[in-house]
Amino acid sequence: MTTRVMILCSVLLVLAMLAYSLWLYPNLPDQIPTHWNWKGEADGWSSKQVGSFLLPGLTVGLLLLFLALPWLSPRGFHVEAFRPTYNLIVLLVLALMAYIHFVALQAALHPRLDVSRALIGGVFLLFGGIGILLNRVKRNFWMGIRTPWTLASEAVWERTHHLSARLFLLTGILGTLAVWMGAPPGVCFVLLLIVAFVPVVYSLVLYKLLENRGQV
Repeated sequence: MTTRVMILCSVLLVLAMLAYSLWLYPNLPDQIPTHWNWKGEADGWSSKQVGSFLLPGLTVGLLLLFLALPWLSPRGFHVEAFRPTYNLIVLLVLALMAYIHFVALQAALHPRLDVSRALIGGVFLLFGGIGILLNRVKRNFWMGIRTPWTLASEAVWERTHHLSARLFLLTGILGTLAVWMGAPPGVCFVLLLIVAFVPVVYSLVLYKLLENRGQV
């Protein structure tokens, strides 16, 4: 995906978020939930004037940040080597923001909505999408499994991302099925933590193994 196409899709996504807010605005309550604990219980609120447009604004901010990061990359760690993949992952993240916006406004209208299940399901879908793309991510400071050991060794980076791509994709599939089948949110949350932790440990162990062999 080219940067121009990514920007166009992102702008359309933000416009859709704004249109959705304006469409629901007359029916929204004065207070809108903007934060939930891991149980799916609202523990943060904003006025509807703020809550209706907070996430579209944050999405624009994220887009600008993602556009600036390649320019900030130091020599040897540029994202241009995998720019189409970078753009796709950016779009996936912004799509998750749009999904969260949809869930938040629905939760404001329907307080009994199981927000934790809806949001965790969205995160699992993001994991699955990233899992498809992760193998294409080259060494950089902004995206991927960025540990001291992956950044220090090209071999560790490549092998860690090869493992993580499969792990993320499998987690996305199994996690989405688990949410659909009614698994407790706590179980799903623990699964996400484990999947996030495994690549870190793997990169450390692999680096030390290669270091002992004199290969790094």
